[in-house]
Amino acid sequence: MNTKEKLFKGVKISGITMFIFNVLFLFGIIYCITAHSSTIFIVVDVVLLIIHCFIWGGFMQIEPNEARVMMFFGKYKGTVKDNGFFWVNPLYGKKKLTLRACNLDAEPIKVNDKMGNPVMIGQVIVWRIVDTYKISFDIEAKSYEQFVRVQSDAALRYVAGMYAYDNAGNDVALTLRSGGEELNDFLEKQLNERLDLAGIEILEARINYLAYAPEIAAVMLRRQQADAIISAREKIVEGAVGMVKQALQKLSDEAIIELDDDKKAAMVTNLLVVLCSDEPAQPVINSGTLHK
Repeated sequence: MNTKEKLFKGVKISGITMFIFNVLFLFGIIYCITAHSSTIFIVVDVVLLIIHCFIWGGFMQIEPNEARVMMFFGKYKGTVKDNGFFWVNPLYGKKKLTLRACNLDAEPIKVNDKMGNPVMIGQVIVWRIVDTYKISFDIEAKSYEQFVRVQSDAALRYVAGMYAYDNAGNDVALTLRSGGEELNDFLEKQLNERLDLAGIEILEARINYLAYAPEIAAVMLRRQQADAIISAREKIVEGAVGMVKQALQKLSDEAIIELDDDKKAAMVTNLLVVLCSDEPAQPVINSGTLHK
Protein backbone atom coordinates (compact mmCIF):
# COMPACT_ATOMS: atom_id res chain seq x y z
CA MET A 1 0.00 0.00 0.00
CA ASN A 2 1.45 3.37 -1.04
CA THR A 3 1.28 5.84 1.83
CA LYS A 4 1.31 9.63 2.01
CA GLU A 5 1.53 9.68 5.78
CA LYS A 6 4.51 11.26 7.55
CA LEU A 7 5.50 11.70 11.17
CA PHE A 8 5.05 15.05 12.88
CA LYS A 9 8.39 16.89 13.19
CA GLY A 10 7.20 20.03 14.94
CA VAL A 11 7.70 21.09 18.54
CA LYS A 12 6.16 18.58 20.94
CA ILE A 13 6.68 19.09 24.67
CA SER A 14 5.74 16.94 27.65
CA GLY A 15 2.23 17.81 28.70
CA ILE A 16 3.04 17.50 32.41
CA THR A 17 5.88 20.03 32.12
CA MET A 18 3.68 22.54 30.30
CA PHE A 19 0.81 21.94 32.70
CA ILE A 20 3.01 22.82 35.71
CA PHE A 21 4.42 25.83 33.86
CA ASN A 22 0.95 27.12 32.98
CA VAL A 23 -0.30 26.74 36.56
CA LEU A 24 2.70 28.67 37.87
CA PHE A 25 2.14 31.21 35.12
CA LEU A 26 -1.44 31.67 36.36
CA PHE A 27 -0.26 32.25 39.93
CA GLY A 28 2.17 34.88 38.63
CA ILE A 29 -0.68 36.65 36.82
CA ILE A 30 -2.82 36.60 39.98
CA TYR A 31 0.07 38.04 42.02
CA CYS A 32 0.59 40.83 39.49
CA ILE A 33 -3.11 41.68 39.54
CA THR A 34 -3.21 41.89 43.34
CA ALA A 35 0.16 43.68 43.74
CA HIS A 36 -0.28 46.41 41.12
CA SER A 37 -3.33 48.48 40.37
CA SER A 38 -2.01 50.87 37.73
CA THR A 39 -3.60 50.92 34.29
CA ILE A 40 -0.52 49.68 32.44
CA PHE A 41 -0.16 46.65 34.73
CA ILE A 42 -3.84 45.86 34.32
CA VAL A 43 -3.42 45.83 30.50
CA VAL A 44 -0.33 43.61 30.82
CA ASP A 45 -2.18 41.23 33.16
CA VAL A 46 -5.07 40.95 30.70
CA VAL A 47 -2.65 40.11 27.87
CA LEU A 48 -0.90 37.51 30.06
CA LEU A 49 -4.25 36.00 31.02
CA ILE A 50 -5.14 35.66 27.31
CA ILE A 51 -1.79 33.94 26.70
CA HIS A 52 -2.47 31.62 29.65
CA CYS A 53 -5.85 30.61 28.18
CA PHE A 54 -4.25 30.21 24.75
CA ILE A 55 -1.67 27.75 26.16
CA TRP A 56 -4.44 25.44 27.40
CA GLY A 57 -5.46 24.77 23.80
CA GLY A 58 -2.17 22.99 23.03
CA PHE A 59 -2.63 19.96 25.30
CA MET A 60 -3.50 16.56 23.82
CA GLN A 61 -3.67 13.03 25.19
CA ILE A 62 -3.00 10.09 22.86
CA GLU A 63 -3.98 6.59 23.98
CA PRO A 64 -2.61 3.32 22.52
CA ASN A 65 -3.70 2.75 18.90
CA GLU A 66 -4.75 6.37 18.48
CA ALA A 67 -3.27 9.14 16.34
CA ARG A 68 -3.55 12.88 15.79
CA VAL A 69 -3.39 14.40 12.32
CA MET A 70 -1.66 17.78 12.68
CA MET A 71 -2.68 20.68 10.41
CA PHE A 72 -1.39 24.24 10.43
CA PHE A 73 -3.73 26.67 8.69
CA GLY A 74 -4.84 24.02 6.18
CA LYS A 75 -1.41 22.48 5.62
CA TYR A 76 -0.68 18.88 6.65
CA LYS A 77 2.29 18.85 9.04
CA GLY A 78 2.39 15.15 9.98
CA THR A 79 0.82 12.56 12.25
CA VAL A 80 1.53 11.95 15.94
CA LYS A 81 1.26 8.28 17.00
CA ASP A 82 3.30 8.40 20.23
CA ASN A 83 1.25 7.59 23.31
CA GLY A 84 1.14 9.99 26.22
CA PHE A 85 0.30 13.53 27.28
CA PHE A 86 1.80 16.27 25.08
CA TRP A 87 1.69 19.97 24.36
CA VAL A 88 2.04 21.47 20.88
CA ASN A 89 1.43 24.85 19.34
CA PRO A 90 -2.25 25.63 20.02
CA LEU A 91 -2.60 26.92 16.46
CA TYR A 92 -2.25 23.36 15.16
CA GLY A 93 -5.46 21.59 14.22
CA LYS A 94 -5.51 18.15 15.85
CA LYS A 95 -7.81 15.58 14.21
CA LYS A 96 -8.32 12.46 16.33
CA LEU A 97 -8.27 9.05 14.60
CA THR A 98 -8.42 5.54 16.02
CA LEU A 99 -6.07 2.89 14.63
CA ARG A 100 -7.88 0.05 16.38
CA ALA A 101 -9.46 -2.82 14.43
CA CYS A 102 -13.15 -2.28 13.70
CA ASN A 103 -15.96 -4.68 12.77
CA LEU A 104 -18.62 -4.21 10.13
CA ASP A 105 -21.49 -6.70 10.22
CA ALA A 106 -23.38 -5.74 7.07
CA GLU A 107 -27.07 -6.49 6.72
CA PRO A 108 -27.87 -9.05 3.98
CA ILE A 109 -28.53 -7.46 0.60
CA LYS A 110 -30.37 -8.77 -2.45
CA VAL A 111 -28.17 -9.40 -5.49
CA ASN A 112 -28.29 -11.51 -8.64
CA ASP A 113 -25.84 -14.39 -8.90
CA LYS A 114 -24.09 -15.38 -12.13
CA MET A 115 -27.19 -17.32 -13.29
CA GLY A 116 -29.47 -14.34 -12.64
CA ASN A 117 -31.11 -15.83 -9.55
CA PRO A 118 -31.88 -13.30 -6.79
CA VAL A 119 -30.09 -14.23 -3.57
CA MET A 120 -29.66 -12.67 -0.14
CA ILE A 121 -26.03 -12.35 0.91
CA GLY A 122 -24.33 -10.74 3.90
CA GLN A 123 -20.77 -10.24 5.07
CA VAL A 124 -18.69 -9.38 8.10
CA ILE A 125 -15.35 -7.60 7.75
CA VAL A 126 -12.56 -6.54 10.11
CA TRP A 127 -10.70 -3.39 9.07
CA ARG A 128 -8.39 -0.71 10.38
CA ILE A 129 -6.81 2.59 9.33
CA VAL A 130 -3.20 2.32 8.14
CA ASP A 131 -2.74 5.71 6.43
CA THR A 132 -4.00 8.73 8.37
CA TYR A 133 -3.35 11.13 5.47
CA LYS A 134 -5.55 9.24 2.99
CA ILE A 135 -8.40 8.76 5.43
CA SER A 136 -8.34 12.47 6.30
CA PHE A 137 -7.82 14.14 2.93
CA ASP A 138 -8.34 11.69 0.03
CA ILE A 139 -12.02 10.87 0.49
CA GLU A 140 -15.12 13.02 0.81
CA ALA A 141 -17.73 11.42 3.03
CA LYS A 142 -19.73 12.14 6.16
CA SER A 143 -17.57 9.59 7.94
CA TYR A 144 -15.03 6.99 6.93
CA GLU A 145 -17.32 4.31 8.41
CA GLN A 146 -19.89 5.28 5.76
CA PHE A 147 -17.21 5.02 3.05
CA VAL A 148 -16.28 1.53 4.25
CA ARG A 149 -19.94 0.48 4.27
CA VAL A 150 -20.62 1.72 0.73
CA GLN A 151 -17.48 0.19 -0.77
CA SER A 152 -17.97 -3.13 1.03
CA ASP A 153 -21.51 -3.27 -0.37
CA ALA A 154 -20.18 -2.67 -3.89
CA ALA A 155 -17.46 -5.32 -3.50
CA LEU A 156 -19.95 -7.90 -2.21
CA ARG A 157 -22.30 -7.27 -5.16
CA TYR A 158 -19.40 -7.73 -7.59
CA VAL A 159 -18.27 -11.00 -5.98
CA ALA A 160 -21.82 -12.39 -5.80
CA GLY A 161 -22.34 -11.67 -9.50
CA MET A 162 -19.22 -13.63 -10.44
CA TYR A 163 -20.48 -17.00 -9.14
CA ALA A 164 -23.64 -19.09 -9.20
CA TYR A 165 -25.46 -19.85 -5.96
CA ASP A 166 -24.88 -23.59 -6.43
CA ASN A 167 -24.00 -25.92 -9.30
CA ALA A 168 -27.69 -26.79 -10.02
CA GLY A 169 -26.63 -29.90 -11.88
CA ASN A 170 -23.92 -28.08 -13.83
CA ASP A 171 -20.26 -28.95 -13.60
CA VAL A 172 -19.19 -25.80 -11.76
CA ALA A 173 -16.10 -26.00 -9.60
CA LEU A 174 -16.72 -22.93 -7.41
CA THR A 175 -20.07 -21.56 -6.23
CA LEU A 176 -21.25 -19.19 -3.52
CA ARG A 177 -22.27 -22.16 -1.38
CA SER A 178 -19.10 -24.17 -1.87
CA GLY A 179 -16.56 -21.34 -2.27
CA GLY A 180 -15.40 -21.35 1.35
CA GLU A 181 -11.99 -19.80 2.00
CA GLU A 182 -11.28 -19.25 -1.69
CA LEU A 183 -14.37 -17.08 -2.04
CA ASN A 184 -13.55 -15.20 1.18
CA ASP A 185 -10.02 -14.52 -0.07
CA PHE A 186 -11.40 -13.13 -3.33
CA LEU A 187 -13.81 -10.90 -1.41
CA GLU A 188 -10.97 -9.65 0.82
CA LYS A 189 -8.86 -8.83 -2.25
CA GLN A 190 -11.70 -6.84 -3.81
CA LEU A 191 -12.25 -4.90 -0.59
CA ASN A 192 -8.55 -4.05 -0.24
CA GLU A 193 -8.43 -2.76 -3.81
CA ARG A 194 -11.43 -0.49 -3.23
CA LEU A 195 -10.42 0.77 0.22
CA ASP A 196 -6.74 1.40 -0.53
CA LEU A 197 -7.79 4.88 -1.69
CA ALA A 198 -8.91 5.66 1.86
CA GLY A 199 -5.85 4.20 3.59
CA ILE A 200 -7.86 1.32 5.04
CA GLU A 201 -6.67 -2.29 5.28
CA ILE A 202 -9.02 -5.27 5.43
CA LEU A 203 -7.80 -7.79 8.00
CA GLU A 204 -10.55 -10.36 7.38
CA ALA A 205 -13.65 -10.66 5.21
CA ARG A 206 -16.21 -13.46 5.32
CA ILE A 207 -19.63 -14.19 3.87
CA ASN A 208 -21.79 -14.89 6.91
CA TYR A 209 -25.25 -15.15 5.33
CA LEU A 210 -26.39 -16.77 2.09
CA ALA A 211 -29.89 -17.73 0.99
CA TYR A 212 -32.24 -17.50 -1.96
CA ALA A 213 -34.43 -14.41 -2.08
CA PRO A 214 -37.93 -14.97 -0.61
CA GLU A 215 -39.68 -14.79 -4.00
CA ILE A 216 -37.86 -17.87 -5.34
CA ALA A 217 -36.97 -19.63 -2.10
CA ALA A 218 -40.00 -21.97 -2.21
CA VAL A 219 -39.31 -22.99 -5.83
CA MET A 220 -35.64 -23.60 -5.14
CA LEU A 221 -36.54 -25.60 -2.04
CA ARG A 222 -38.72 -27.90 -4.13
CA ARG A 223 -35.87 -28.30 -6.60
CA GLN A 224 -33.50 -29.22 -3.79
CA GLN A 225 -36.06 -31.66 -2.41
CA ALA A 226 -36.41 -33.22 -5.85
CA ASP A 227 -32.64 -33.55 -6.16
CA ALA A 228 -32.55 -35.19 -2.74
CA ILE A 229 -35.34 -37.63 -3.67
CA ILE A 230 -33.62 -38.56 -6.94
CA SER A 231 -30.34 -39.10 -5.14
CA ALA A 232 -32.06 -41.26 -2.52
CA ARG A 233 -33.89 -43.27 -5.21
CA GLU A 234 -30.63 -43.92 -7.03
CA LYS A 235 -29.15 -45.24 -3.80
CA ILE A 236 -32.19 -47.41 -3.10
CA VAL A 237 -32.24 -48.88 -6.61
CA GLU A 238 -28.53 -49.57 -6.46
CA GLY A 239 -28.95 -51.40 -3.16
CA ALA A 240 -32.04 -53.28 -4.34
CA VAL A 241 -30.32 -54.56 -7.48
CA GLY A 242 -27.43 -55.78 -5.36
CA MET A 243 -29.76 -57.58 -2.98
CA VAL A 244 -31.67 -59.24 -5.85
CA LYS A 245 -28.43 -60.34 -7.46
CA GLN A 246 -27.21 -61.75 -4.15
CA ALA A 247 -30.52 -63.60 -3.60
CA LEU A 248 -30.47 -65.22 -7.04
CA GLN A 249 -26.81 -66.17 -6.63
CA LYS A 250 -27.46 -67.76 -3.23
CA LEU A 251 -30.45 -69.75 -4.53
CA SER A 252 -28.35 -71.02 -7.41
CA ASP A 253 -25.27 -71.86 -5.32
CA GLU A 254 -27.19 -73.79 -2.65
CA ALA A 255 -29.50 -75.49 -5.21
CA ILE A 256 -32.55 -74.59 -3.18
CA ILE A 257 -34.83 -74.29 -6.19
CA GLU A 258 -34.40 -74.34 -9.93
CA LEU A 259 -35.81 -71.24 -11.62
CA ASP A 260 -36.24 -70.74 -15.31
CA ASP A 261 -35.93 -67.31 -16.90
CA ASP A 262 -39.61 -66.49 -16.49
CA LYS A 263 -39.60 -67.32 -12.79
CA LYS A 264 -36.36 -65.34 -12.30
CA ALA A 265 -37.94 -62.35 -14.03
CA ALA A 266 -41.04 -62.57 -11.82
CA MET A 267 -38.88 -62.91 -8.70
CA VAL A 268 -36.75 -59.92 -9.70
CA THR A 269 -39.87 -57.84 -10.34
CA ASN A 270 -41.43 -58.74 -6.99
CA LEU A 271 -38.22 -58.12 -5.04
CA LEU A 272 -37.63 -54.74 -6.69
CA VAL A 273 -41.23 -53.71 -6.00
CA VAL A 274 -40.85 -54.65 -2.33
CA LEU A 275 -37.42 -53.04 -1.89
CA CYS A 276 -38.06 -49.84 -3.86
CA SER A 277 -41.63 -49.14 -2.80
CA ASP A 278 -42.45 -46.16 -0.57
CA GLU A 279 -45.24 -48.13 1.10
CA PRO A 280 -44.91 -51.33 3.15
CA ALA A 281 -45.35 -54.45 1.00
CA GLN A 282 -48.71 -56.29 1.26
CA PRO A 283 -48.21 -60.08 1.37
CA VAL A 284 -50.17 -62.16 -1.15
CA ILE A 285 -50.82 -65.81 -0.32
CA ASN A 286 -50.59 -68.08 -3.34
CA SER A 287 -53.05 -70.94 -2.77
CA GLY A 288 -52.21 -72.61 -6.07
CA THR A 289 -48.95 -73.75 -7.59
CA LEU A 290 -45.96 -71.76 -8.70
CA HIS A 291 -47.45 -71.61 -12.20
CA LYS A 292 -50.91 -70.36 -11.15
